[in-house]
Amino acid sequence: MLTLMIASPSRFSNNAMPPWRLMSHTYVNSLFHVVFSTKKRKNLITRDMEPRLWAYIGGIARENKMKALAVGGVEDHVHVLLSIPATISVSRAMRLIKGGSSRWIHESFPDQQGFAWQEGYGAFSIGPNGIKPTIAYIESQRELHQRRTFEQEFVLFLQKNGIEYDERYYPG
Repeated sequence: MLTLMIASPSRFSNNAMPPWRLMSHTYVNSLFHVVFSTKKRKNLITRDMEPRLWAYIGGIARENKMKALAVGGVEDHVHVLLSIPATISVSRAMRLIKGGSSRWIHESFPDQQGFAWQEGYGAFSIGPNGIKPTIAYIESQRELHQRRTFEQEFVLFLQKNGIEYDERYYPG
């Protein structure tokens, strides 16, 4: 004989959730350090453009239910520490950010009509303990690139994250 027990809320302590309700929501912490460059890594991001571009990228993230915890970079590439909800894939997030920011650059800077982002990007997952060091890393881009090229930096990211790449196509 099968016995079915129906639990009533009175069976649980004051604020305790019934066991079947504990996973009724989706909880995700998807943090990515994303890196993308200008097409052919041309030095197209001017110092005057940087603060406005960083803020605009943050706005794109916000408008699409993402969080840009840090945005920075130099003349030829951008770093973003991005928190992405479960409903958005990394590739969609990057399409939104790169497409929206490229469109904004064309509209806001008439002399930058040739501006474009490189097709690819790097997206490296981090845990909660990596937030502060990643923000510090992004904020120190100008100093870091006095000692290291973008290509050197990106290869180090690939190696550190165990990502195989074909040197014939890199830098791509």
